[in-house]
Amino acid sequence: MNIRKVTAADLKLGMLLPWDVYGENGALLVRKGHMIASANQIAYLVERGVFEDGLPPQPAPEPPSVLRKLNAAYLELHTLLQAVSHGVAPPDFRRRLDDIALMVHAAVELNVDIATASVLHNQHQATYAARHSVNTAVIAVLLARARQRSRNDVMTVTLAALTMNTGMLEHHQRWHDSSAVLDPVDHARKLAHPELSVQLLRAAGVNDEAWLNCVLHHHENEDGTGYPFGKVGAQIPLLSKLVALADRYCARVSERTYRPAMAPNGALRDMLLEARTTLDTNLVSLVIRELGIYPIGTYVRMINGEVGVVSRRGLQSTTPHVESVIGPRGAPLDVFLQRDTRNELHAIREVLTNAQVAALDAPPLRMAQVWGRAAADD
Repeated sequence: MNIRKVTAADLKLGMLLPWDVYGENGALLVRKGHMIASANQIAYLVERGVFEDGLPPQPAPEPPSVLRKLNAAYLELHTLLQAVSHGVAPPDFRRRLDDIALMVHAAVELNVDIATASVLHNQHQATYAARHSVNTAVIAVLLARARQRSRNDVMTVTLAALTMNTGMLEHHQRWHDSSAVLDPVDHARKLAHPELSVQLLRAAGVNDEAWLNCVLHHHENEDGTGYPFGKVGAQIPLLSKLVALADRYCARVSERTYRPAMAPNGALRDMLLEARTTLDTNLVSLVIRELGIYPIGTYVRMINGEVGVVSRRGLQSTTPHVESVIGPRGAPLDVFLQRDTRNELHAIREVLTNAQVAALDAPPLRMAQVWGRAAADD
């Protein structure tokens, strides 16, 4: 078996090493299966590393990726809803939409943390309308399962979230890209979109009343100030309320031309304030319980000055696990550092928005650097 030096041709960003890499003195540098996360790591291994070159290295099997599933759902949904919004739904519309819903379920089941974090960190894939609907479906699935709803109800909220904005699809991206206040015509279109969505879905062959009611009522408020019918409290279907809460959270943490994205904890705080009037208090508490005080993917600054991203929950809601991405002196880290925020130096000092982190000249976060190949987008 030959010992061969590592070359740049052997390595690429994001790959899992197919062999152990040793220094020229025989000391183990990196174990097989380690993910290459930066160009600096490649340069280091090329300079110092050797490996046993016997049979051609067998690449580690590519694990399924949450992001690949969600990105596929974005693209398929965009194509499908474009047809429905123009009244030319394909004959297999229901089957294709079911397949998209199952992709969302598969992503959540594969890794719920990555699926949740993707709402914050996967905001430049596909059009806003499709991406927002899939993101809303992800959060609605979490809420429906937390309420221990039946499998049929979980599918209902998924399908409703995916199709809730069909009636304004033609204008949604334009509104998203504009910084202007909606004029009276566009405002009327916005208010009419739940009813138009139902009409378009019926025309596409949908006759599931639970699904259609969920779409129809997802903008109603507890105090009667919502639309299109001004219903109150118990008049609003529970499943509609779950979709509505998921919709509001995802909208507030999304980047818009006319306003920056809110920090996740700020979005949850606003929803808690709304629970005094327009939202169901118990269901808002459910959202906070399921997403956490610091939702997965939230950027935080720690007491020691490091900036990190919440990677998974801790034993308590106030002490999640964090991957440090920027050092205490403001320099981006080539290798992220795992931090337990129960440690006094790594306690969370403040939450940062994506825009605040970008202003620190940090490179864009690749989710695979935090969550591994299950978060790969290539």
